[in-house]
Amino acid sequence: MWAPNLGGFSDTQDATAEIQAIADQVKSQLEEKENKKFPVFKAVKFRSQVVAGMNYLIKVQVDEDDFVHIRVFESLPHENKPVALTSYQTNKSRHDELTYF
Repeated sequence: MWAPNLGGFSDTQDATAEIQAIADQVKSQLEEKENKKFPVFKAVKFRSQVVAGMNYLIKVQVDEDDFVHIRVFESLPHENKPVALTSYQTNKSRHDELTYF
């Protein structure tokens, strides 16, 4: 299992069902910002960072050879706030490294 660097992002790893669920929660936010629907929205890789909550960098497949990188913030449970899309990058490939943006 992974252990995040204190203050830094974890190594890139394969997306899990939990990461897919987080990506699904911000899909509509991305669709609204891009003014388009994504029929495919499959989380494939991710990195995480422990802060006062959790930051995630997630590589999402949106078409056969088209990917987006999304940055998502999940607040602490007691704050009872929805998961938020904080930034994203489009026109990514399967092999683009998942780096902070």
